[in-house]
Amino acid sequence: MSVARTMRISASALTAERLRMDVIANNIANAQTTGPDGPYRRQRVVVQALGPEASPAAFGNVLRSHMVADGGTPHVVGSGVRVVRVEEDQSPGPAVYEPRHPDADENGYVTYPNVNVAAEMVDLLSATRAYEANVTVVNALKSMALKALSIGSR
Repeated sequence: MSVARTMRISASALTAERLRMDVIANNIANAQTTGPDGPYRRQRVVVQALGPEASPAAFGNVLRSHMVADGGTPHVVGSGVRVVRVEEDQSPGPAVYEPRHPDADENGYVTYPNVNVAAEMVDLLSATRAYEANVTVVNALKSMALKALSIGSR
């Protein structure tokens, strides 16, 4: 696999994880947002793999086509990821009895957003770690490219 291809794969993951972190931060910021049009709805990023392994039917063919001669270890080669969409979670949020709240319904209940801050923090940690892993890949590629250039200059 070429250095440029590996860089594109990591760059696509960096873009997807950055958007994921932005959406999670937005969810946390709006965890208590209510309004006359209803509460804030949790959002989530939907990501899709690019390349031949993106479809389940082609997965076996990809494994077979990337077998190596040294014992048949499968090497799946992808092309990165792309964000398909940002979708709203339609699950209901908690209803809390607060008759004096400006957004309370006729029964005195306020429906809050369907955002679980603890779960969002776990998702944020996961997105951060994935981002860091891809930064490590990019840095390793840069290091390898610089060492390859220095070999030619001796």
